[in-house]
Amino acid sequence: ELERLSHEKATIQFERWKQAEEQDIRTDAVRRSQSVTRGRITECLIPFFPDFPYNPKDARFLGTPVDFIVFDGLSDGEEVNEVAFIEIKTGKAANLSKRERAVRECIREGRVTYSTIHQSFDETDNQLRGMNIK
Repeated sequence: ELERLSHEKATIQFERWKQAEEQDIRTDAVRRSQSVTRGRITECLIPFFPDFPYNPKDARFLGTPVDFIVFDGLSDGEEVNEVAFIEIKTGKAANLSKRERAVRECIREGRVTYSTIHQSFDETDNQLRGMNIK
């Protein structure tokens, strides 16, 4: 009888604890989700902030694995001064992810190429006929 009562009491205490913690867990999840959403929105808007060092017209949002590629000078119609890969970090996020670090190292090491892909289609059957990468 004592064992059964102990079990019932433990079950009741566990259920109370679970209900109290569940609300805290849900509140924390909502807070984190809002934080992530604010961060993603901010990332998209960064080129329009006054201290963004490039012309917003030159910035192209990717989101992943880098946030922006900037073709500095492109909107002026003259020459492109540089191509800049930009990662935005907001809030407490300061460290790059493993994938972001891999991209950064690839760029730093100069393992970057430019290719033109020319795709041709046969107009009679609309089938892919060949892809040339130069």
